[in-house]
Amino acid sequence: MNNSPNIDDLIEGVIHAIGDEILPNLAASPKAQATAAMAQAVLQSVRQMLEVAETNLTLDHNEMTAAFRQMNEDLADATGDAADRVRERCAQYDALPDLPEPPDREAIRATHLELGRALEASMSDLDELIRAGEPGADAALTSLRTHLSERYKRDVAAAVAGEGMIGRG
Repeated sequence: MNNSPNIDDLIEGVIHAIGDEILPNLAASPKAQATAAMAQAVLQSVRQMLEVAETNLTLDHNEMTAAFRQMNEDLADATGDAADRVRERCAQYDALPDLPEPPDREAIRATHLELGRALEASMSDLDELIRAGEPGADAALTSLRTHLSERYKRDVAAAVAGEGMIGRG
């Protein structure tokens, strides 16, 4: 209920669908077969890039700010308009704080799955408590529904429907 496939799972599903359902039906067209195989390869590349994208962005950010700090030191005695422009950029960007290392995606996924299963179990228990007339049960169910409502809003905001996006523009 509260758990959905992650982006990697969705992409993997499309790769398998192309291989299991589409490629076998393209026997009459070698060009279509090659295109479908290339689509699989591109999707696999995206899966691999997704694994490291946040880490690489963080590393790049931190290395770029370090480069600005170093350039500022290196150009301490330099003169001229170009040196002034570089130092101006250094002053702007070397002050940016380093970003923390992104959290472990697998740990987040595992915890999210565990939390989702616990919410599912709680929904059944809350139903039982409400039927028994226990105090606070209705409020607790409202709290759970509030969370789910916000979650679904985020999911719908990024969902594709037909040729457009449901929640965007």
